[in-house]
Amino acid sequence: MIRKSALLLASVVIPSHALAQEAPQQPSSAEVEVSGDREEPANDDFHGAIYVTASGVDRLDVVAGTSVLSGMALQRESSGQVGDILANLPGVEASGFSPGASRPILRGFGGDRVRVLIDGIGTIDASGASDDHAVAVDPLIAERIEVLRGPAVLLYGSQAIGGAVNVITKRIPPGVPDEAFHADLLGGVDSATGLWEGGISLDTKVTDNIVFHVDGSYRNTDDIEIPGFAASDDLRADLLADAAEEEEEGELEEAEEFRDAANISGIVPNTYTETWSAGTGIAFFSGESNFGVSFDYYDTEYGVPGAPGVGHHHHGEEEHGEEDHDHDDEHGEEEGEEAVSIGLRRYRADFRANIDLGDGFFDSVQSRVGFSDYTHTEFEGAEVGTVFEVKGVEGRVELAQSRRGGWGGATGLQFSAQDFVATGAEAYIPPNNVESIALFTLQEFYFGPFELEAGARYENTEIEASTLGIQRDFDTVSASLGGGYTLFDDFRAGLNVSRTERAPTAAELFAEGPHIATQQFEIGNPALDIERSWGAEGYVRGEIGEVKVNASVYRNWFDDFIYLAGTGEEEDELPVFAFLQQDADQWGAEAQVTFPLIEGRDFSLLGDVRGAYTRVELDDGTNAPRVPPLSLYGALEGRWEHFDLRGEVEWYDSQTDVAPFETRTDGFTMVNASLGWHPFEGRENLTIIAQVDNIFDAEGRRHTSFTKDFVPMTGRNFKLTARASF
Repeated sequence: MIRKSALLLASVVIPSHALAQEAPQQPSSAEVEVSGDREEPANDDFHGAIYVTASGVDRLDVVAGTSVLSGMALQRESSGQVGDILANLPGVEASGFSPGASRPILRGFGGDRVRVLIDGIGTIDASGASDDHAVAVDPLIAERIEVLRGPAVLLYGSQAIGGAVNVITKRIPPGVPDEAFHADLLGGVDSATGLWEGGISLDTKVTDNIVFHVDGSYRNTDDIEIPGFAASDDLRADLLADAAEEEEEGELEEAEEFRDAANISGIVPNTYTETWSAGTGIAFFSGESNFGVSFDYYDTEYGVPGAPGVGHHHHGEEEHGEEDHDHDDEHGEEEGEEAVSIGLRRYRADFRANIDLGDGFFDSVQSRVGFSDYTHTEFEGAEVGTVFEVKGVEGRVELAQSRRGGWGGATGLQFSAQDFVATGAEAYIPPNNVESIALFTLQEFYFGPFELEAGARYENTEIEASTLGIQRDFDTVSASLGGGYTLFDDFRAGLNVSRTERAPTAAELFAEGPHIATQQFEIGNPALDIERSWGAEGYVRGEIGEVKVNASVYRNWFDDFIYLAGTGEEEDELPVFAFLQQDADQWGAEAQVTFPLIEGRDFSLLGDVRGAYTRVELDDGTNAPRVPPLSLYGALEGRWEHFDLRGEVEWYDSQTDVAPFETRTDGFTMVNASLGWHPFEGRENLTIIAQVDNIFDAEGRRHTSFTKDFVPMTGRNFKLTARASF
């Protein structure tokens, strides 16, 4: 299947290459920077332009509500996983399985309902199949990270009901720089994780139309420090009760093990990480056309934290628990068992070809293809346990329309193929092949103060599990319509409506066995139907004087919502969870308001307030699992010519609206502070940030995490980072 896919995509890209040498340059769809009527970006959190990567569309931020993290904000939120980096944006949370594995969650949806992209092409890994699988993206080489919502998401996949996250890099150079040589460097250390990280990116203008790029990074952390006990109050009470019961029965050794597990404090064992990456790329520019290619390698090893109560060891530390119930089942509970870790390596190649078509109806053809060879190996000590392998290709070709008055847009084709193989004792998903092809369009219309955006996508998905003799074929059609009206200046109000269809994933269809990340025996359902939903979102967005507002309320009505639910049964001493379908409702709201408090010649003080809330309720009256609670965020930032002083308060409510077999999560408050120094004129050549996160060493647990009851968030953390550009 991969071979057939490669031939199909090559037939599209190779002609583009030939044309690229004769036609003028058009920037890649992954690198077009669009700010509409907004100001140029500044290196802070309050004055950045909105960047949008969808080709053929000039102002997607107007209707889609794109959020962007770049500059100082990206430096301050720097982390090893993209989910943790974005967690403070409105409506965004992190899965937080461990420091080595954390996916973004948008409006309560995670997994394959959120597409994670690298320059507009999927990551082509196994991170969506399980929360203990890292996202194969190195944030250290990111120029910026975008969160896409609304009609524009249909450009990237009908699976992305929650939205899409696009990590923008320069691995294929986006254009010819003014300077002959450019370098970006980033380094950082911290106290609570023992962080040492560094990254470098170099761009060289070989000739007037050839640009060469190379980058590399390294990141290492130890087991994380925490303010109190690793186990939550409820879990700790259960462990101590088990210890008392064992003691009464005369099992003194077992009682001591339970008691030791309950009293683990100060660190979370087996939460270390080590990651490095390297990449290179080259691009050729001719007029308004260009062609480029890049290659990169990503390698990470990280510990899989174990639930307290079962003896695993990490670097000689005391017993700290089972990796989870799945590891409990497959690896056993014998004393002295080795710790579980994951080693991941990924080779990737990307190709880009953009062709200028002149002044006709279509002004350019923009194509992008990515190939990936991904291997994820679970180790118990030095022994290989389960190996997950993914080989895949994804490509897209877009025809960008010339703008005609108030009308513009893009129409395209997207194709992907992925071969998945899992071998070993915990291969709970059988080998499978997934192939899809899609046609999509996104159109914009402007009529004075009124803006209209319409998107549609047809997608055919074929999923085959040959060892089971099962093949499913799904045809999905999704459409969305968004309208906005400029009330005054740059302040708009509008409404988005959508009808989406999502095909089940291979894991939802074919899972059968103990699942490491979720600590449960998972059973898929090969008879699952397409998940369908109607959605509506109302928003206000823009500026009222110097105050910037971005707020929305939304609701989605699902038919045949696919979810994982407990059955009340057990298999091999594990609770059985099955993929089921029933109708569901989701509703919520999110908002961000930034405003100046003091504006002087030498000093300014700005405020930033954010909040988000979402609920997902099933038709039988129960709640969907791992839905984040109400969260509020407030910040004040003082700015001088060379300094920025920022204070933040993050507040999370307790989550008591829980699913069957799910535990409640206590609320918490964290206070952070940072001081940024820009020693040179322009504020961009060098930025040094000293920060303290979680100043009061509060205990916090993410309700979205499978491991929340034994992996709390990091305690007080002193961090120093430096970013240089020259």
